[in-house]
Amino acid sequence: MNAETTQSAARAKAWPWVTRLACSLWGIWALAACTAMPTATIPAQRGTDDTTTAQRESADLGSEDASEQLFFDTAALDTSRPVARIGLGSCLHQDRPQPILEPIVDEKFDVFLFLGDNVYGDVIPPSLGELEAAYGRQAASPAWRRLAAQTPLLATWDDHDYGLNDAGADFVGRQEAQRLFERFWKIDPKSERAQTPGVYDAVVLGPEGQRVQILLLDTRYFRSPWVPSPRPGEPGRERYIPDPDPEKTVLGDVQWAWLAQQLQQPADLRLLVSSIQVLADGHGWEAWRLLPEERQRLYRTLRQSRASGIILLSGDRHRAGIYRRDSALPYPLYEMTASALNMPIEDGLEEAGPQRLGPTYRQPNYGAVEIDWARGHVVLEIRDLDGQRVLRQELELAELQVPGD
Repeated sequence: MNAETTQSAARAKAWPWVTRLACSLWGIWALAACTAMPTATIPAQRGTDDTTTAQRESADLGSEDASEQLFFDTAALDTSRPVARIGLGSCLHQDRPQPILEPIVDEKFDVFLFLGDNVYGDVIPPSLGELEAAYGRQAASPAWRRLAAQTPLLATWDDHDYGLNDAGADFVGRQEAQRLFERFWKIDPKSERAQTPGVYDAVVLGPEGQRVQILLLDTRYFRSPWVPSPRPGEPGRERYIPDPDPEKTVLGDVQWAWLAQQLQQPADLRLLVSSIQVLADGHGWEAWRLLPEERQRLYRTLRQSRASGIILLSGDRHRAGIYRRDSALPYPLYEMTASALNMPIEDGLEEAGPQRLGPTYRQPNYGAVEIDWARGHVVLEIRDLDGQRVLRQELELAELQVPGD
């Protein structure tokens, strides 16, 4: 999220110090709970931190009526079927017009990925009423209901559907926010995803030879605080500056171990979803570059896995773009940022983009990953309100292979 968003988003914003103030009002014990990070030896699977299922289930997240408001029909995801057309997008405000959902419905994607900021429900804990109400209003949207009934949906969250602008592990409402996320996205409460902290997940779609692995990271629940910029607004240092502290984390130990394990699963194409940008270096808003040791750890984890076919997908920025870095992996690493569905930036200013291929697109947009399995061909596209292509990058699956494998 950045300061270029529309006035309605600005009114919804709250600086991270609001969270710390809220914590202090709840006492020293709450502050400690907000900032604690897991340090124990972690097995290579989803695990636990300071939150138990019982604690999450004890949260009062609203009435029976509120639960009914989150009901809508959803298309089933058949993981055995080949997928060739994958849609993606982020930054969808429930109180704004959503005309972009119409061309997305018309596309009839095999699956659509929501990359975060899927509603805007910023709160000041302990109440998460605004977030629950935001989900309810989105669920009531006729266009949303048509999309959900027709197209299988997968999702992770970003700050505004997590509950607070730019928030990380210090957000005191994170446990209750996860319960709301699970209710809205129809996640089985008995599933491993629902039984452990964080909303990260992995899905493999398609048969052997056409397998697409979708890795949905959670860059909020475990993330350490950013370092504020000493010169806010300065290009490249607009809100935050990089922090070399090796003790800080984006994913947390449990999720790191889970990711390494998932990368060992067989797949022909891997779509690694991060709500915040990975490759971008030209701005001082939220991105992996703010914790450079963690970004290097991500590259190292991907390299050591020897996994081929990795493409990064991200949202958050209220502008779309396509990026490439040649030094991270043994093959070119591409990233497509699709943002925003209905929260574009208001000015026309371009930003620096040393890893970017071409300009950014700063009007409402969504992304598409088109796969031609017969040709071994992949196309990344950003499309506008009319479903027309505005950015495009063509790839060959053979280009995304670890040499010698």
